[in-house]
Amino acid sequence: MHKKHIVCLTEEERVLLAGLVSKGRAPAYKIKHANVLLKVDEDGPNWSDAQAAEAFSCAPRTVFTVRRRFVEHGLEAALERRQRDRPPRAPILDGEKEARLIQLANSEPPPGHTRWTLRLLAEELVILKVVDAISAPTVMRTLRKATGPNKR
Repeated sequence: MHKKHIVCLTEEERVLLAGLVSKGRAPAYKIKHANVLLKVDEDGPNWSDAQAAEAFSCAPRTVFTVRRRFVEHGLEAALERRQRDRPPRAPILDGEKEARLIQLANSEPPPGHTRWTLRLLAEELVILKVVDAISAPTVMRTLRKATGPNKR
């Protein structure tokens, strides 16, 4: 079978990858990717994708992806996982809603309360229709991020 992406490692890259594998201090996926690159190297063992996949207990698609990333983007991209363009879930509070929460937290608490609690803030955000639903821990994380951990 004809390989579309041919891996040709330099001597420096081989030494770096061998060191990464032998130390065993990197994340498992990174060590696996390093092993794959060492074995599919055109000037080295030149294993097929199927051989490498079987040897390192991964899917042949993983070997193909590592090979393609090395050829198209370089060594560092081949060793790392692909970064997401955006998070899997959209954040509940964007900048405008965060500002509204901070404004609310700095305002007078509701009658019968001496201060705002996280639960009260969450309930008030829903009542004011800033958000459809929000939990107290989300309010806490947002306030901590906005004010800093030592600025209470």
